[in-house]
Order: sequence, then structure tokens, then C-alpha cells
Amino acid sequence: LSHISGRSLLCMDVLQTLSMAATDDSMRVFRSLKRTKDMFVSDHGRPIPTDDASLDAKIACKRLEYSSVLHLPPPPALQKKRKGKSNQIAGAASAATSKIVSQDQESGMQLALRQQGTGSSSNNSSSNALALATKAPTMPKPKWHPQWKLSRVISGHTGWVRSIAVEPNNEWFVTGSSDRTIKIWDLASATLRLTLTGHISAVRGLEVSKRHPYLFSVSEDKTVRCWDLEQNKVIRKYHGHLSAVYCLALHPTLDILFTGGRDSTVRVWDMRTKSQVHCLTGHTNTVASLGTQPVDPQVISGSHDSTVRLWDIKAGRCMTTLTNHKKSIRSLAMHPTEHTFATGASDNIKQWYLPEGKFIQNVGGHHSIINSLKISPDNVMVSGGDNGSMQFFDYLTGHCFQKMDTIVQPGSLDSEAGIYAMTFDRSYSRLLTAEADKTIKVYKEDETCTSLQWLLVCFASLLVFSSNFNDSIFLNAFLLSWLVSECDARLCVCCASPLSSLR
Repeated sequence: LSHISGRSLLCMDVLQTLSMAATDDSMRVFRSLKRTKDMFVSDHGRPIPTDDASLDAKIACKRLEYSSVLHLPPPPALQKKRKGKSNQIAGAASAATSKIVSQDQESGMQLALRQQGTGSSSNNSSSNALALATKAPTMPKPKWHPQWKLSRVISGHTGWVRSIAVEPNNEWFVTGSSDRTIKIWDLASATLRLTLTGHISAVRGLEVSKRHPYLFSVSEDKTVRCWDLEQNKVIRKYHGHLSAVYCLALHPTLDILFTGGRDSTVRVWDMRTKSQVHCLTGHTNTVASLGTQPVDPQVISGSHDSTVRLWDIKAGRCMTTLTNHKKSIRSLAMHPTEHTFATGASDNIKQWYLPEGKFIQNVGGHHSIINSLKISPDNVMVSGGDNGSMQFFDYLTGHCFQKMDTIVQPGSLDSEAGIYAMTFDRSYSRLLTAEADKTIKVYKEDETCTSLQWLLVCFASLLVFSSNFNDSIFLNAFLLSWLVSECDARLCVCCASPLSSLR
């Protein structure tokens, strides 16, 4: 028995050894095959082709699984309207479907016969259709806007006019100056109504509340003040800023006030209790401009650190930081009707979508330090520069349709031709600018200016400019191309006679 058991153990050891050798041989063969495939097969990274039969089976299973929600009923409001016409619609739809199927069959037979008969012509027609379908997108054409002209000059301050705001009822406006005073002017007659004193430094920002008889002002004396316009005195002071305050904004629906200044913070104040709700930190330089809206982000700030920040005032933190600008951001404007805003710096003007802060486009051409930026519902965007230059843009396309330079008050230096702030009145028909020559200027749209009249003026200027050209053919081609690109067919017909006289 011991001899037999010893032999059986020996056989088991031999079988185990043989199986291990076979396993090692199979592993070697597998590694060799894998190494050979990796070395000699070039398309090993290509995915395995799909099986059409299995794909059809998978789609059929999905259709069975979601068959209960494949055809959902219309909303209840539409069910009531379509209740009486369901049979007629069904009959018309079936008839139309059968007609379309028959037409498709006929057109398919005709196409097959045409392909058999023509051969290469079908390829040419299909390539032409493909070329038409893949036409490159074109830029939108700018809308025509009337020209703006200077209407009135208002003087009364003894220092630079740094801030301006219009009352919600469009009856008066208020200005703040470096002479430490706040003046209230009648908008229609431009006469001085009232002068408020109390700040001990330049007044840098003003806002008039739409829901309360309050006027808010910020100054370089680190204070934020609330003025009661019924008593013409200060009723609240908001203390907390560590340096000069440069900008402020009122929340459109809540009793909340936002201020920003040289301490690189945006502070949120409760208008009634004078308490600080949040201190929004993140900027590394002066906060120079603020914008608000009823929905998130409810406050947007632009700073001298070349960044724009979108804030969540519920959590008291920054939602998004926009770093596209390379220069200090001194102006920010919200669009009155669209969910967009624009920021201005000395490099260019940029437009953004809300709420993500997605970049739209650059609006270039104003080579100056842009201190103020405003947008009207008619998509007119105006920018005011530190050198007294103003440019009017079409907001949608970024096309500059007018440029002008401010005229300084007699007796002022040429270096005082600077625009510090501007605003539209509530009707958006007048533009008020606060300037360095201690005046407030009022601009209006030229009521006599029409698209045809302005076209003829530009056409005459082109004729004067191109009088040095000797080649009339080149001149005709140039003027015709300009007319086609800038005007419609009606205006081109009106200007046909001047073009015919050049031949």
C-alpha cells in the first residue's frame, strides 16, 4: 500500500509539473503574439467596427423600453384648442403624407434616371449645392444711428465735475465735483436748484434711489452718505472703507447699497440699518466701477488690477473672474434690455454675456483712458476718454459711427479737456457729460439728420478726398463699392446721378 501510494503521489507531481509547463508555454505564446501585433500591426488603435445587426437590435430594445413616452400628449391648453379640429388635422396630415411620399417616389425615380443619363453632370450639380450650403457666415451690417451734437453747456462748479446722475422722473439731475459740493440742476432749464455741502473731499459717485427719496454719495473722504431730499440733509453715514471711495451702485429691487474704492474691496451695506452685510475681497487694486442687476450675478466690479469679478452676494464670494483686459478697468456699463454688459479700458472695450461672463467681442478704436461708458436701449454705446474724446458705437456690431472731441470752456487749459463721467437721461434722448473744465455738457441727437442726408454728406467728402485721383475708372469702382457696402439699394439709386457725372 505504501508502494502504491508513493507512485500515485509521484504521478500527481508529474501532472502538476506538466500543467504548469503548459501554462507557461501558453503565456509565452500569448505574450509573443501581443508583442508581434504591437510591433507589426499599425491599426491596433483603431476601434472595432460596429455590427449593424447588433446595433439594430439595441435600437429596437430602446424603442420597446421607451415606447410609453415616445409620443407624449400635447399640453392641456393645446388639447382644448385642438379638440374640435383633431379629425380634420389627422385627415389633412394623412393626405399630405401620402402626397409627399408619392412625390418623393416620383422624384427618386427621376433622380435615378437623371443619374443614369447624365453621369458626370450630377456630380457637378451636387458639388455646387454643397458649395452653396457651406457658405461662410457674414458679419451683421451696422444699424444707422443719427448723429449727436452739442446742445448746451452748464457751468457752476469751481472744480472738476467727477460724477453725475439723473433723477428717475427725469425732472432734475445731480452732479458732484472736486470742490466738495453736490449741485442739483433742473434738466429742462439747466438752472441751479440746490447746493449740498458736507463732504470734505471730492465727490466721486452719485446715485438717486428709484424707490426712496434718497440721494447717495461717495467721496474721497472715505465716507458714504445718504441724503434725504425732503429735508435736504444727511440722515445716514456708512463707515467702513479704509481709503477713498470711488464708485457706488444701488440694487434695483433690494434695499442694498454697493460701494468700491481704493481699499480694493466691494462693500455691501444695508440701506436702512447702516450695517455692513458683506465685504467682498479678491481684487488687488482699486475698484473703479460697479454694475448691478436683479439676478445673479447681482453685482459686477471692475478694478485697476485689469480684472472683472462677478459676485454672489448670497454666499459673499466671487463667482467668476474675467482676466481678458490688460489695462486698468475704469468704466463698466450694463445693457438696459439685454443680458449683457461692457467694460472699458485703455486697451479696448469688451462685451460679455451674463451670467457666465462669456466673452462676445472687442470694440476697438478709442485709444484713450476710458473713464465712462454708457449704453442705450437703441444699441448706442458711447465712451468718454480722459483726453476729451467721445466715440459712439453700434453696440451689436462694434461699428464706430461718430467721433468727436469736447470743446473746453473759454479760459480753460487745453489739458482740461477730459470727460470723467456721463449718463443718459431717462428718455435716452440726451447725453450729459461731467468734464474737467468744470462744466456739464448736454448732447442731443440731430433731429434734421437722416440716413440719406448723412450719406450725401459722406459722399461729398469722398469726392473731395478723391479729387487728387486721375484715374476716373478707379474712382468710380471705389465709390460704387463703398455705396454697396454701406447703403441699401434705395440710397444707391438716389446717388446714381452724381456717379454718372464722373464718367
